[in-house]
Amino acid sequence: MDGYVHSTESFGTVDGPGVRFVVFLQGCPMRCQYCHNPDTWQMNTGNRRSAQSLIQDYERNKAFYNKGGITVTGGEALMQIDFVLELFTLAKEKGIHTCLDTSGITYRPGTSSYNEKLDALMKVTDLVLLDIKHIDPEGHKVLTGHDNAGILAFAKYLDERQVDVWIRHVVVPGITDDETLLARLGAFLGTLSNIKALDVLPYHVMGVTKYRQLGIDYPLDGVPAATKDQAAKAKMIILAAYWRQKKAQKA
Repeated sequence: MDGYVHSTESFGTVDGPGVRFVVFLQGCPMRCQYCHNPDTWQMNTGNRRSAQSLIQDYERNKAFYNKGGITVTGGEALMQIDFVLELFTLAKEKGIHTCLDTSGITYRPGTSSYNEKLDALMKVTDLVLLDIKHIDPEGHKVLTGHDNAGILAFAKYLDERQVDVWIRHVVVPGITDDETLLARLGAFLGTLSNIKALDVLPYHVMGVTKYRQLGIDYPLDGVPAATKDQAAKAKMIILAAYWRQKKAQKA
């Protein structure tokens, strides 16, 4: 099976534990206002690659990946679920640590052929990097073009199957830095039992140049980049609410 691949990175250090071979898949249904890879949005474009050829690329540098593995991201990786399932199945046959970076936007609760594939994929997935972009449904729709009901349900789905999760959240000044919203996010995360890490990332403006090159208006033009201090403060608020929720559940 071939997949549509935007690009690969041989020595990724921010896409899961250790040094990793990162596969960026093409295609995404969301239009996040701060997306810095709008060139990954379109489906059925990019380089056609087989799962086996990507495993071969990994093995060329596998000496560097002894504490890492393979991460598949996007775009939205789950838009090509059949391809990711084949790639991760091959990877697990070789003992390679697998990490899926996703927004969870494709998930819908209930029984379906898609969810059966998702169940199979989770059996060969060691870690999920779940990007929760906005805890408020309406705020999420404004920010991404979609509400977050399926995403939050996907987080619960991963918890039920006890798949390890790292949560990612981007702090955007004036949009996702509200203390009440951050506390709501922390309280939601506190209902889950499978979270292994929380990455709170400062919004940056490095994608602006790419939008100009592509002739696309940048939705957050004029919004300043967030500072590391702002991200650190947001993380403290999220974690405080997380632990309050955990304490309340034990009471």
